[in-house]
Amino acid sequence: MLRAHKIELKSNNKQNTYFAKACGVARKAYNWALAEWQKQYEAGGKPTEAALRRQLNGIKRKEFPWMLEVTKNAPQMAIIQLGVAFKNFFAKRAHYPNFRRKWVHDRFTLTNDQFKVNDSRIRIPHLGWVRMRESLRYGGKILSATISRCANKWFVSIAVEVEPNPPVANNNQVAVGVDLGLKSFATLSTGKKVEGPKPHKVLMQRVRRLSKSLSRKKKGSKNRDKAKLKLASLHAKIANIRRDAQHKLTTSLIKHFTIIGIEDLHVKGMIKNRRLSRGIADMGFGEFRRQLEYKTASSGVKLVVADRWFASSKICSHCEEKVNHLPLSVRDWTCEFCLTHHDRDINAAKNLEKLAVSSIASACGAPSDGAIATVIASYGASKQEFNTRLSIFNKS
Repeated sequence: MLRAHKIELKSNNKQNTYFAKACGVARKAYNWALAEWQKQYEAGGKPTEAALRRQLNGIKRKEFPWMLEVTKNAPQMAIIQLGVAFKNFFAKRAHYPNFRRKWVHDRFTLTNDQFKVNDSRIRIPHLGWVRMRESLRYGGKILSATISRCANKWFVSIAVEVEPNPPVANNNQVAVGVDLGLKSFATLSTGKKVEGPKPHKVLMQRVRRLSKSLSRKKKGSKNRDKAKLKLASLHAKIANIRRDAQHKLTTSLIKHFTIIGIEDLHVKGMIKNRRLSRGIADMGFGEFRRQLEYKTASSGVKLVVADRWFASSKICSHCEEKVNHLPLSVRDWTCEFCLTHHDRDINAAKNLEKLAVSSIASACGAPSDGAIATVIASYGASKQEFNTRLSIFNKS
């Protein structure tokens, strides 16, 4: 199992200059390899990343002597990453690779034989020891390290191969449904509503002020660079606030529940709504699901993702009858069959909880996990059937 720990670097001006040079070398090698790949492909050849790496090694001393000022991993790993990008493209997992741009996701990668980690320091080739804000929290085989820039700070992300931890017994042994929304970031089937920090909305006035200040600066001037850095730092702060809230919520769910049910939201399509796009992006639904998936993978918690077309809001969680029409503006409604009054979000979360438990029961039969068996028995889920398509992540 792979784990990555991203740590801020306490670098000085000399080290920052080296990092910027290495990022420039990696960007140049990537763009050169992409252009060469396109050229050879149009000529009828079959380019490969290995052949392009050998070709660059043969010409860089003459054509790109400044590449020798940084570690050899910077250009080589950039071309390897281009090869991975093309593999994903041909497998229809990603779009066609684009050329890299300066200041946009600046980074370079080191293999495990090119650096060394000692407590809260990391040794970089041609540079020496660089201090880190904290020590590496994972023990195991170190595979690689990627150094990247965010605003005016540098970070190192160290990938470690660790042994999978045995599932931790959960004393609560209960299931939960999680309904995501804009008014409340997450509504649990227990009735609890978690308010999102909405950092972009809170800091919108400052974003507008700094954006206007940047637009008035002359291109190429030092003042424009300073204004750009201020705006980038503010956006990094917004992202950190949002990510911190997501980590706290997902960790709490993992600690307190054995089965978690969520919806498969079409976030890309939802953002196309010009009235709601800013609020949807500010919540970070995609990152929330990503964190749940990798955290449940190592904790023994079952994650069930309901189908995108599962009508969680329209189904009565009490009698399981479905209403035909329920506009988004209706936040409370009464079931016409059993006369039960529902909060829209809590009702949806309860339906997701039932769906999660029933899907685990039907997929596993008689589960060997005692905690999960207790949940299924307590809910009587083996008798419940929902005719929906499921995407079940077995995280045992």
